[in-house]
Amino acid sequence: MPSTYTDNGGIELPANGEQSSTWGNTINDNMNIIDRLTNGVGAITLSGTTHTLTTSDGTPSDGHYKVLVLGGSPSGTNTVTVAPNNGQHIYIVKNGSGQTATFTQGSGANVSVKTSTTKIIYCDGAGSAAAVVDITGSLDLGSLVVGGTTVTATVAELNIMDGVTATTAELNIMDGVTSSTAEINKLDGFTGVVADLNYAKDLRGTGVTTAEFDVLDGVTATTAELNIMDGVTATTAELNIMDGVTATTAEINYIDGVTSSVQTQVNAKASNTTQATSVWQAGTGTTDSIVSPAKVKAAIVALTEASPIKAWARFSYTNNTSNATIQASDNIASINYVGTGEYQVAFTNNLADANYVVLGNYASTNDNSGSSNDGQVKFYNIANTGCRVVVHHAGGQKVGSVYYTSITFIR
Repeated sequence: MPSTYTDNGGIELPANGEQSSTWGNTINDNMNIIDRLTNGVGAITLSGTTHTLTTSDGTPSDGHYKVLVLGGSPSGTNTVTVAPNNGQHIYIVKNGSGQTATFTQGSGANVSVKTSTTKIIYCDGAGSAAAVVDITGSLDLGSLVVGGTTVTATVAELNIMDGVTATTAELNIMDGVTSSTAEINKLDGFTGVVADLNYAKDLRGTGVTTAEFDVLDGVTATTAELNIMDGVTATTAELNIMDGVTATTAEINYIDGVTSSVQTQVNAKASNTTQATSVWQAGTGTTDSIVSPAKVKAAIVALTEASPIKAWARFSYTNNTSNATIQASDNIASINYVGTGEYQVAFTNNLADANYVVLGNYASTNDNSGSSNDGQVKFYNIANTGCRVVVHHAGGQKVGSVYYTSITFIR
């Protein structure tokens, strides 16, 4: 029957009657294995990001060491796989590799040992589901000695430091503090500086109460702004008059020097504006009055002669006026032949409601319907919207066989 091996240490167990006269080598190997399992310190060189820690049956191997001193130059976090996965082991791991070493044996939990730290780990050898447990993570110590000094604080007291991010210098601020919690809590929410606290110290003995001091709670005004109140003798009611005022300084200064009721003075002035237009235009008023500039302007414009507006017409013909060719300027709406050398002129709005002066080339004017001779222009108003003119070829200027007559209308 061949030899068998222990599960955890891989120690060879010769079968009965086996290895006659040769079992001495097996015993020696077993002793070396036992020596490593109990007191062995093995230097494990790591490289890359993976390493296999193997326990070989019947042969001393790295997995037999009790203490593992990790070294080498791994390129990153190194995963150390403990093999085989059915062996139970207790390792003291001292990591000096410069990288974190993560111990794993199966699909169960793993343990990471940071560089420059030491841990005691336990591999449960549960096969494919094997797990690695950190024994030092939950040690129950009777007392803790740090740097030769026994720590007397309780776990609850030490847990107060859980999550603390303050530096040593910041914690040392509490060194020598004799204030009670209630006294320190008075600073809760205080954002001032030491000088601000010294102001409060100087107030002690002055008789200022807490309630009076609390009046300043929330004040954001500057010293200069508060000093504006220096010397103010007005009452609260008087100051409240300014509440809601939106007038500017310049607007308020308009009442500078006013010695009587402004409304009374305005009312007195306003009464003078009731004088009728017919009264002030006729000049029969006996009191002073304030007259609208617009009304004065309208009155002046009504008395001012309007600027002249002109229009002209030119008639060209051969033997009689019935076939005259007409040219007209702006301000003439139309010129129509009405017979016997007579034309009716209609003006635009610029000349519509006005009297006209008519100037004709070799012509005279007449304001009635009397007879006219050659060389004359006859005109008369037609409902103040135009006039009629009679043009005879003898009254014009002849150029070749064509006669021309020009007429200008002036308002």
